[in-house]
Amino acid sequence: MKPENGENAENGEILTNGDSHIEGFGKNLLILKANDQIKELQTIIRDKTTTRSDFKFYADRLIRLVIEESLNQLPYSECSVVTPTGAIYDGLRYRSGNCGVSIVRSGEAMEQGLRECCRSIRIGKILIESDNETHEAKCIYARFPEDIAQRMVLLMYPIMSTGNTVVKAVEVLKDHGVAEDYIILSNLFCTPQAAHVVTQAFPNMKILTSEIHPHAPNHFGQRYFGTD
Repeated sequence: MKPENGENAENGEILTNGDSHIEGFGKNLLILKANDQIKELQTIIRDKTTTRSDFKFYADRLIRLVIEESLNQLPYSECSVVTPTGAIYDGLRYRSGNCGVSIVRSGEAMEQGLRECCRSIRIGKILIESDNETHEAKCIYARFPEDIAQRMVLLMYPIMSTGNTVVKAVEVLKDHGVAEDYIILSNLFCTPQAAHVVTQAFPNMKILTSEIHPHAPNHFGQRYFGTD
């Protein structure tokens, strides 16, 4: 049986069912609905024998799935369009004012997936590093659209082990005027510890991940960019 709450994940079990929010982490932590395709992608990414080219190919597939589900969390407006045959079609379009922000460097792996879904979207960057002595997370560099305070932000960071980097990044976004409930974190792999840290720090921020597992594939950035 799949675990139904965060306490089971802390005891070494895996949360993969994204049908609803996960008890213990708050209503804004969402997990992709589990299926064999997603499990296969997660397996290939974790397998130490996977070649770098295969790793990048299948990582991009999982990134695309996470990005597309993250976009479903953005607000839409109803609209009507005229088809080539002259018919009226009642549909939806994104409300204006969305942007992406990648946490350098591993978050940059998710930028192409976002651009493939939203070809003209603006993307900012933020670099967070930990002090060698105090281990305190510090913002080294940030570049955002000037009007980011008025935008919905897709914050991209594939691996969350402790949550410290994401916490600092969100604090910097809030310092730039972005409301907590205007931020959607797009993530591939998250540990229970990181999930608790981030959801407790920012209960109004939505988080979309593919899996909560006690062991995150921390090699992701090195394998993706070929620096391992």
